[in-house]
Amino acid sequence: MKITFSDLAIPTSGAVIAFATDGGDLMPSAVALDEATGGALAKAIKGSTFKGKAGQSLQLLAPANTDLSRIIVFGIGKEAEFDVIAAQKLGGNVTVRALSTGEKDVTVLFDMEGMACDFATGAMLRDYRFDKYRTTETKEDKPVLKSIAIAARDHKDAKKQFDSAKKVVEGVFFTRDLVSEPANVLYPESFMKEVSALEKLGIEIDVLDEKEMKKLGMGALLGVSQGSAHKPYMVVMRWNGGKKKDAPVAFVGKGVTFDTGGISIKPAAGMEDMKFDMGGAGVVSGLMKALAGRKAKANVIGVIGLVENMPSSTAQRPGDVVTSMSGQTIEVINTDAEGRLVLCDALTYVQEKYDPKLIVDLATLTGAIIIALGHENAGLFSNNDELSTQITNAGLAVNETVWRLPLSKAYDSQLKSDIADMKNVGGRPAGSITAAQFLQRFITKDRPWAHLDIAAMAWATKDSEVTPKGGTGYGVRLLDRFVADNCES
Repeated sequence: MKITFSDLAIPTSGAVIAFATDGGDLMPSAVALDEATGGALAKAIKGSTFKGKAGQSLQLLAPANTDLSRIIVFGIGKEAEFDVIAAQKLGGNVTVRALSTGEKDVTVLFDMEGMACDFATGAMLRDYRFDKYRTTETKEDKPVLKSIAIAARDHKDAKKQFDSAKKVVEGVFFTRDLVSEPANVLYPESFMKEVSALEKLGIEIDVLDEKEMKKLGMGALLGVSQGSAHKPYMVVMRWNGGKKKDAPVAFVGKGVTFDTGGISIKPAAGMEDMKFDMGGAGVVSGLMKALAGRKAKANVIGVIGLVENMPSSTAQRPGDVVTSMSGQTIEVINTDAEGRLVLCDALTYVQEKYDPKLIVDLATLTGAIIIALGHENAGLFSNNDELSTQITNAGLAVNETVWRLPLSKAYDSQLKSDIADMKNVGGRPAGSITAAQFLQRFITKDRPWAHLDIAAMAWATKDSEVTPKGGTGYGVRLLDRFVADNCES
């Protein structure tokens, strides 16, 4: 769907979207549209239950004395409470409604100054479809909407802002595509090749294969992959948009392209969802695409560990002891707690190789975080209050929210092993916290670090205002905003 911007003027034909505030009061451009239609809007509102509340809409087909095909009036609620998040949600809702009309082109009369870009961002985010495997879908079932023209007084500024914002949305779409792919299509090698294509944006790509990781001593990551026919890879993406002297910021993602649980095999019901257990790596990949696309003025490193966790005669067993790249030994109690084994070697590598000034890792790490927070927030763990606040604020700004949970030495006893430096699980109590405690053991002293457990947020089982059912791309906009607010020179 193409999104364009133009000066605020009433079109003479086609479909038009206008707005009203709480109480059914028409916005200024809607008043002009009402006058052009001989009072059709005011009459329709008077004869309906439409009150201008957020989420409400009212449609008029083929208004008399005009060449317009239809008018849809949307409520925005109280004007004083309408903000950038509301504008994005409105953009998504308008897109859904426009898609259902059969119209090919729609003009939006947008009166709310300074938010046209946010409206367009929401519209673009909601327009996403992953339909590459639908071969029998009828023409009638396919969307026909081709363009939304946003008419606004500040259209020139909005267009300039959107030129950058749409690069971030493209990063979100890249993540959604990766997360949506089935595991027979997206496995470590094919994932690596998808990410390697980002070189055309100016991202430098390095790939570590199994032989190189063995040489580096990545026994934790390699232990996860040893049961699969697919070889593991670690991909390093570098965007050098900042000053040469500036230390980079690093983002690390768990990339388990399919997780059976290994020998500690998962129940069959719902196992198909484990294709998105690479969600953290998907977010890091989408983030790097977004940063390069909008030419972010920061030095950023993205590292993803790509493995498949399968049960076979070569798979690691419960009770095995592996040696991580850091030299610390790990007793594998549960082979389904594999993501932290992948991340710990990736975290060690990025610190030893690039010495970043801060690290944020992302993973669909624990089911426990879903029990704790539901599907409303990602779990945030951090050793640094300032970093935690920065991530929290970035999440609030783009409506990708997080909730901070504690880290404490009191939880370390749950990870104590009788034969190794630590176990890879700490039991059912505080499962998400002990997973984060495990990861913290691989962060060098005093380095700011945050862990985002996105198990509840990477996949949506129902539509929302800006996200259709399926892969969400949660985390790309959050971390792009974090970089923009705190890391760019």
